[in-house]
Amino acid sequence: MEALGYYNGTWGPLDDMTVPMNDRGMYFGDGVYDAAMCVNRVIFALDEHIDRFFTSAGLLEIQPSGSKEDLKALLRDLIQKVDPGPLLVYWQWTRGTSRRDHTFPPGPPNLLITLKPLAVPDIYRKVRLITCEDTRFLHCNIKTLNLIPNVLAAQRAKERGCKEAVFHRGETVTEGAHSNVHILKGGGFITHPADNLILRGIARSHLLGACKKLGVPVEERPFTLGELFDADEIIVSSTSTLGISAEAVDGKPAGGKAPELLKKLQDEVWGEFRAATGWQA
Repeated sequence: MEALGYYNGTWGPLDDMTVPMNDRGMYFGDGVYDAAMCVNRVIFALDEHIDRFFTSAGLLEIQPSGSKEDLKALLRDLIQKVDPGPLLVYWQWTRGTSRRDHTFPPGPPNLLITLKPLAVPDIYRKVRLITCEDTRFLHCNIKTLNLIPNVLAAQRAKERGCKEAVFHRGETVTEGAHSNVHILKGGGFITHPADNLILRGIARSHLLGACKKLGVPVEERPFTLGELFDADEIIVSSTSTLGISAEAVDGKPAGGKAPELLKKLQDEVWGEFRAATGWQA
């Protein structure tokens, strides 16, 4: 099986699976999700992704239907049922199934899981970015299903031949439509603090760990669009990219001023990924 879908205990080919109309995700986007990369049937940074998933559920007051260990065991079982090869493993809880009503229904959440092929990233490639006003709500630290501003921003980036859209509130850069955004400047690593305006990215955490290991100074503080355009390097990190860099923003050349430091950080994160998954390019 190339791609698999799972819903509340039933699984099969992804495109054949269905979800009830009264699932709260259909009406309200009332749920949380997470996703991880799987190579050689090893889910990279699984513990971190599961911890974040349960944290998001708690912030939305969604009661877990099982333990963290139960969910990890289920995911590991499901990846044995699909063809070998790199996968994106995605899972979500919605608040349950009931007729449309804004208040919480009784009963357990619905668990949906998808597994589909995913290309292993080329961490050393350069990408192009655009900037967009950040119109999202003020709970960006929760990985919810409510992603319309992100979808629109990602579409604008695609239409302009770019990889990602960088959000900003006024002059302050927050993050990307589906990534965290960081800069290198003067030998240091600068990233927006992990407050309610950004998601605490797993790849972001691994980049911070790489900085600590390599002795690279870190500033977790807001930075501006001006600093973004003037950065020595711009790094975009996510589950599916790990930590790629930008060569242009809004059609203007960007980065390229600290290639050695950039490569050291990328080598550290890429080496960690390969050691954990046994990936051989």
